[in-house]
Order: sequence, then C-alpha cells, then structure tokens
Amino acid sequence: MREIVLGTAGHVDHGKTSLVRALTGIETDRLKEEKKRGITIELGFAFLDLPCGHRLGIVDVPGHEKFIKNMVAGASGIDLVAFVIAADEGIMPQTREHFEICRLLGVDKGLIVITKKDMVEPEWLEMVVEEIRDFFTDTFLDDAPMLTVSSVTGAGIDGVKVALDTLVRQCDFSEAHGPFRLPVDRVFAMKGFGAVVTGTSISGRIHVGDEVEIFPRHQTGKIRGIQSHGLSVDMVEAGKRTALNIQGVDKDNIDRGNMVVTPGCLESSYMLDARFLYLSSCEKPLKNRARVRVHLGSAEIMGRLVLLEDEVLASGSEANVQILLEEPVGVWPGDHYVVRSYSPVITIGGGVIYSVSPRKRRRFKAENKAAFQIYAQGDQEELFLLHLREAGYKGLSMEELAVRTGIFGNRLQKLLNGPISAARIMVVDSERKLMVSRDRFDALVEAVVASLARYHIDNPLKTGVAKEELRSKLIGNQENKIFQAVLNNLLKKGVVVAEDSLVRMADHKVVLRADEKVVQADMLALFEKAGLVTPTYKEVLARFADISPDFVKEMMAVLINDGKLVKISEDLYFHRAHIDKLRADLVAFIKAEGDIDAPRFKGLTGLTRKFSIPLLEYFDKEKLTLRVGDSRILREKI
Repeated sequence: MREIVLGTAGHVDHGKTSLVRALTGIETDRLKEEKKRGITIELGFAFLDLPCGHRLGIVDVPGHEKFIKNMVAGASGIDLVAFVIAADEGIMPQTREHFEICRLLGVDKGLIVITKKDMVEPEWLEMVVEEIRDFFTDTFLDDAPMLTVSSVTGAGIDGVKVALDTLVRQCDFSEAHGPFRLPVDRVFAMKGFGAVVTGTSISGRIHVGDEVEIFPRHQTGKIRGIQSHGLSVDMVEAGKRTALNIQGVDKDNIDRGNMVVTPGCLESSYMLDARFLYLSSCEKPLKNRARVRVHLGSAEIMGRLVLLEDEVLASGSEANVQILLEEPVGVWPGDHYVVRSYSPVITIGGGVIYSVSPRKRRRFKAENKAAFQIYAQGDQEELFLLHLREAGYKGLSMEELAVRTGIFGNRLQKLLNGPISAARIMVVDSERKLMVSRDRFDALVEAVVASLARYHIDNPLKTGVAKEELRSKLIGNQENKIFQAVLNNLLKKGVVVAEDSLVRMADHKVVLRADEKVVQADMLALFEKAGLVTPTYKEVLARFADISPDFVKEMMAVLINDGKLVKISEDLYFHRAHIDKLRADLVAFIKAEGDIDAPRFKGLTGLTRKFSIPLLEYFDKEKLTLRVGDSRILREKI
C-alpha cells in the first residue's frame, strides 16, 4: 500500500515549519543557516501517525522566492497540500506562486491552514478568511477544509489532524505501477556507508539488494540499505519518503535532480512533447523559443519552448509545445512539469508531458495537431500506433515501447493483445518482440514493389537485385528484421521471387533485342568451343572489347540465370554442358576407384591447377563430393 505524502505551501514566514512542528513534534529546519535566519532554505521532512492508522509523510518546503526551485523539487512528489497563510498578512506573492506550482504539478486535494490566529483580532481574522476563500474559488481548494490555528498556543492543531485524517481516508492507496523511480532531492555521504540519496518514490517498489541506475548518468549501483522516516526497512514503495544507501556509486556522481530507477526504465531525451499552460498572471505574451527553466521532478534544466501552433502565446492560454532541453532528462508521459522564466526568475506555466521521445516537429503542420489530439484523448491503442508510426521503418521493441509509454510488463502485453490480434501492429521478431505499425509495414511493402519495378526498368538485362542493395534503395532507415518480414510477405504471396542472393518481381523476364541476341550467341559459342579450358572473365572482356564491361557482365548474368553458363568463381565460368559431362565422369571415376585426389583429377580432365582446383572446390560446394584429407569421396550414394 503506497504512502500518502503531504506538502506544505505558502509565503515565507507564514508558519509552515511551525505548523509541522506543532503537528508532529519534529523540527524540519536542520541547517545552521536556517536556524540563524529563521527561514526554511532546504526541504524538511516529518511524519504524522493518523487515527486511521496511516502514517502521513510530510515535506516542508521553503517559502522564500529565492528558494522556489527547492520548493518545486519537494512539491513534485506530494499527494496533498497544506496551504499555509498567515492571518496577519493574508494572500502574498509566494502564496500565489506556490498555488500555481501545485496546480501545475497536478496536486488536486488538500486543506487551507490559516496560522497566527493569536496575532490578530477576530474581525481581522474574519476578513482574512473571506479573502482567502475568494482567492481559492473555482480551484481544487474551493471546497477544501479551512482551519485557523496558532502553532504557538496549539489552538486548532487537533482540528488540522482530524481534517488530515479525513482527507487521507479518501485517498487512493493503490500502488503506482511500473518500475521504481525516485527523484533525488538530497545527496550526502555517511562515513562507512557511502552515498545516500533521499526523495519521494513516485512509482514501483525497491528492495535491499536490488540494482538501480542513476539517471541520466547511467551509473549502476546496489541498494545497501533503505530507511523511511528514520526506520530501516527491507522494501519501500511508491509514495514513501525514502533514503537509499547506494553501494558502488560515489556521492560526487549523484546530484539533486537525478533519478534513481530500476535499470532500463528510462531513456535520455533532449526533446519532449507537452501541453503547456501560460499563467494568466504573466504580463507579456510568450514568444516562440523562449529560453526558460524547466522543472521536472527534482531537476531544473534550461531549455526552450517551441510553440507548434502559435506565433506568440497570450497570458492564460494553453498550447501544444515541444520542449528542447539543454541537458538530458528521463521522464514518463503523464509526468507534470513547471516552467519558470529565465530572467526575472518567476513561475510562468507548466503542464503535462505527452511524449518523451518524439520526432522533431515543424511548426504549423496538421500532423502535429493530429498527434496531440491522440495524446489528449489518451486511447492507449492509438498511442501505441502513434509511437510506432513515428518510429517508422525501424519499429520499436517491447522494451522501447514500454519506456516511451511508461507502461510495463503484463499490463503492456495485455493492452497490446488487441491491436496485435487485429493486425494493426505487426510483430516481426518474436524473440526481441520487435513491432511495427501495420500502415508502416504496408508502406514498406509498396516501397519494395515500386523499387523492384524501377530496378527492372533501369536494368532490363539483370535478372534481379541483391537483397541488401534493394534495402539500401528504400527510403528511411529500416530495421533489417522488418525488411526481411516484408520480403517474406511478398515471397509468400508470390509477388516476388528469390533466386540465390537475388530478388526479382515474379513476372520479370529478361527479353533481349536482336543485336543483344547476337552477342549472347557469340558469347555462348565462345564458352562451348573452349570446353573445360574456359576463358577467364578478363579474357571474355578482351574478346568483346567493343562492348561495355557492364553489358558483358549483364549478358553473362543472363546466361547464368538461363542455366546455360555455370559460375565457378569470380573469374571462371563454364558452359553448362561441359560441367554436366564432367560431373558424370567424376561420379563414375569415384565409384570405380573409391575416391579421387587432385593429381588423379588432373589426369581425368587434363587440366592444370588453374582450373582443376576451383572445379574440385565447386563440386565440394555443390555437395557432390566430400573432402577427406587430400582426397574426395562422393557425399551420398548416387
């Protein structure tokens, strides 16, 4: 059962840390500077055991505008928010900014706590309550419990506990699916133990002894120990505040913003498709390719926002965007993000990640709208097909599709059964589970047929084209398994024919002109007259010096395909009749003598080594003879 995490939010000095201390007895300000200045700088952590029996994890975030990025790092993993507003000040700048951040990160439940009630008169408190209720009207906190407290006197603290207990009872405790992911918000070293990272796990579970990957550095280590709320445990699951002692990775090789994950569940990406909300509080329209600070999990990465359908974006508007990042990131579709301007540094928007490995999109293209419509609708089958279409002729393995969708294992297989059974998705390699969309498969089928047809037109004397040459002529970078599956499909249907290493259209035949027939007859006569002392390829070229070498080669290929010539090596070709007679003589000799060696073969044929050795090796290759030591025997009884 996953743990529910509560995060604080609110303006600096509005009493967030004091409220956590009053609720839990835990001091979350641990730094010397925090105690000296009286403000929270780094994230603080506590827990509260509720009457319902659930332990509530608490993340206390800094409220000062200079530490907003720390606040975002802590808020990225929370389920509930305790929105803290001081009675003596009411709504303040970071009240607004923290609220926008929570909204952008997808937080949709919480309560409002008005602190310092002991410092104001009842009339003033009543006015502040009204102001706050107006501020949260038509938001996810519209009907949220609103409580007034004094962390100094303890007034109202029990009411907050009751309200939290009620909220937690209403939460979904089902564990987030998939591999383990933990955005790192703190890194330190413990003497004798090594690197320790902390964060709020956002999916899956991890056990002591499991291997993990530090992303995006791709370093691997092993979990040596796990703590949750100061207690050692053997396993931790989604939603829990977690400290991991990682063996095999140095502290200096881990930073806040890295992700500790199950190996292989993320891929590095510098480009993301996303839905973006530009906050109504922004004063100026947003320009295309604006340089911004993108907050993903606990990471802050510089990047640019490409407006795919707008020249500029007005305040309060939403848009489909492509985020171009200056550093690699590992996320899943559905993860939320926050965007802050480059300078001055203020929160300007955010939204939801749609795709972690999209193609680079050209602006104002209809295909972009179609893709984003599929993203927004969330139909899993259509999403699979979109990813496969955009992967093109390379296709995607099951593992690659899992990483791009954030859906893994049996759940992914179950969702794929339908489109695979309906042949909308083709599995072209069952071992790797390599898949391609049906429309891409059919397009490649058409491309192969068209390429072969063009080849026959351009090369009328050639019987066919080598498979690899055919593949190289096709548009796009095809995965070899997909190309082979397409070829097998065409072979099975009888559309194409494969002969040795060549492929041709089934209806293709070499038709010679009258002058070409004359050359063919002369060439065949040359080989027939030569007997077994056949001319070399170089000698054939010299004999037909008035004809281009390419034409000579093509004509010889036609004769080979027609069965009139036999290719023994790249340099030696023989008339079929002479090879057939030699074959019969060889069989008769071995039957009579039991075997044959090179000297006796030379005696049988009268040939020099120039011809006899290649011919012996040819009959070995044709599996007529079998070499045993220096002799040959018949491979099978004939």
